[in-house]
Amino acid sequence: MLSHNLGYPRVGSHRELKKASEQFWVGTIDRDALQKVARKLRHQNWETQQNAGLGLIPSNDFSLYDHVLDTSLMVGAIPERYHQLLDGKSNKELDLYFAMARGYQKNGLDINALEMTKWFDTNYHYLVPEFVKGQRFKRYSEKVLLEFEDALHKGIVTKPVLLGPVTYLILGKEKEAGFDRIDLIDSLLPVYISILKELSARGAEWVQLDEPGLVLDLNEKEKLAFLSAYSQIREALPKLRILVTTYFGPLEDNLAIAAALPVDALHLDLTRGAETLPQILADESFVSSTKKLSLGVIDGRNIWKNDYRKSLEWIGAAVNVLGEERVWVAPSSSLLHCPYDLDLEKNEAVLTPEIKNWMAFAKQKLAEVTTLARLSTTDYAHDSAFTDNQKAIESRRKSALIHKPVVKARVSEVHESDFDRQNAFNIRQSVQLEKLKLPLFPSTTIGSFPQTDEVRQLRAQFKKGALTLEEYETRIREEIVDSLRWQEELGIDVLVHGEFERNDMVEYFGEQLSGFVFTQNGWVQSYGSRCVKPPVIYGDVARTEPMTVQWSAFAQANSQKLVKGMLTGPVTILQWSFVRDDQPRKDTTFQIALAIRDEVVDLEKAGIKVIQIDEPAIREGLPLRKHAWKSYLKWAVDAFRLSAAGVADQTQIHTHMCYSEFNDIIESIAAMDADVITIETSRSQMELLDAFAQFNYPNEIGPGVYDIHSPRVPSVDEMLVLLEKALKVIPARNLWVNPDCGLKTRKWPETEAALRNMISAANLLRESVAVAG
Repeated sequence: MLSHNLGYPRVGSHRELKKASEQFWVGTIDRDALQKVARKLRHQNWETQQNAGLGLIPSNDFSLYDHVLDTSLMVGAIPERYHQLLDGKSNKELDLYFAMARGYQKNGLDINALEMTKWFDTNYHYLVPEFVKGQRFKRYSEKVLLEFEDALHKGIVTKPVLLGPVTYLILGKEKEAGFDRIDLIDSLLPVYISILKELSARGAEWVQLDEPGLVLDLNEKEKLAFLSAYSQIREALPKLRILVTTYFGPLEDNLAIAAALPVDALHLDLTRGAETLPQILADESFVSSTKKLSLGVIDGRNIWKNDYRKSLEWIGAAVNVLGEERVWVAPSSSLLHCPYDLDLEKNEAVLTPEIKNWMAFAKQKLAEVTTLARLSTTDYAHDSAFTDNQKAIESRRKSALIHKPVVKARVSEVHESDFDRQNAFNIRQSVQLEKLKLPLFPSTTIGSFPQTDEVRQLRAQFKKGALTLEEYETRIREEIVDSLRWQEELGIDVLVHGEFERNDMVEYFGEQLSGFVFTQNGWVQSYGSRCVKPPVIYGDVARTEPMTVQWSAFAQANSQKLVKGMLTGPVTILQWSFVRDDQPRKDTTFQIALAIRDEVVDLEKAGIKVIQIDEPAIREGLPLRKHAWKSYLKWAVDAFRLSAAGVADQTQIHTHMCYSEFNDIIESIAAMDADVITIETSRSQMELLDAFAQFNYPNEIGPGVYDIHSPRVPSVDEMLVLLEKALKVIPARNLWVNPDCGLKTRKWPETEAALRNMISAANLLRESVAVAG
């Protein structure tokens, strides 16, 4: 039975690519040095997969920033504003690439980056392709060919991976009216076909085309596009063997289309769509064909060991209908979303042997794939690989570490009244206007300030024992006071303490909550060079003591201005962690919400009058199919309200969301009933505000006026234009001024310059409104 993989992590087991990319951006290494690091990582990935015994190993799953951006360059979908960077020189391609990813501000040019949003319902971000009417495509980047050849030189015939043409169009945006991007499929296909022909000519036997769009709600035109596209590909390439992969959900009403595609193999994600297996095995046209069926039985998005018994049942069911030769074994999706290697976790004080024995990272998942392929052809009941696996599964199921009756009882006692503030927003707003005395268009930041090398070294020294607790906290207090004085001088209205004591907005809280465990090297890519180390929720969650009160109270005591208390919301903590899979996600979220509620109440008692509960992952957690939205949105919104509703009317509750489309869930966003919501809007030029305007969003809103994920510093005029756009759809007393997101990943010089411009724009807006009034 053939085993294969859909994709592998690309940042390096020790974040080598992150470090090299950031060095390249600041000019301390050149492009050759960056490409050398990238090449070494690709080679290591191929060797790891080859050593695991996989039958097919992917190439072109590696990326310097984002695989969707790679696709845009591959097909020449380069927006006009970047054309001034095109000079026909191959050594300039990297400048263009990173300009599209991060923006460009040098040599007299000032170019915005592409919009960025979440990759389906994951915490990975992709760069959104931009399309115009009459869009022309042409081969530009040869990356997929070069990486295939690179593997060939190492003696490995890989399976090149490309984002499928239909999903690529679905993921993009029309940047002008009058056309539907899916109609561009016939213009796009010649480029794909040209590349596929070249791969075939160079010796590629299999090509993987990722079409996760098949797990979405599709209109008739999109469904027809799949059939048309793959018919044209098959006609042009009758001998090239093509695997179409679907993942992140069941096929549902798209099953007939997927089954009918004229391809050689179809991949299903059984970890998030197990119901598709019996359906495909009942499809007579698929069963009677010669197509292979790839079973995604290993969870590519979580870190728990696979239950071999369950997976072997799935494999057996498929083999009984199709025969062993037509069934493949694989992870559910690319392993991009998993950490590299569990063997790197050597500190038993951080990750105990008992809990570690329940886990599998990317490298271990490769072994699970090949082991399942082997076991499926044997009488496995007494095989040591199977029996050891079942012992680990049973150990986790029965462990006393996981279940806390007091926590479960508290969740069961939650009542509807626990979700409601004392009074409706209009009453709260009047109270807050009187008590907080904020000016028109109040300014704030989202929470974090740049995490300098010095701040990171402080935390590292403290963890190593090189600093005492007293020494560490003294230094952190100095950082906080410096940031407060700087914000006061700048003229920001609602200050933040900067979060210098925090490593990550989720990890920081997980470290102080029971039911969480952490890794030393469990890094995964969020976007570009941004890596996160998600906590692992293994058991019932509770707060044992205050988590942020000390720092927030200190900050407020050192400023006459309002200082926000900063918390991460329950849904985001859930979404950005590796979550236990032995109980409903709703139950885990409510446990977290009650812990955050306790913290909110304690912050209010400590004199904090403005409290922000960040929920950037609410939209990300939305099920991919609309019929499942209602249930999710009910418990997700309830979880936020449960966390926020324990305070008096005069305490102003903020929330923050970024890089999400809100149009289709705006009612639920309003139902969260936050006094103030800050959102990302600058990359889309305030496009996201349309949903809030059409809905007549009742509460206060801060549309981000500059993109913090780009190093470019927007001008005062640029931000003023965005604010004036916002003022056309938001009442003046409801409009806040703020960046898109936290400033942790930026450098201080660009942060200072951008925030000064932001405050100048806010002051100019106040003056113009005062004159007009």
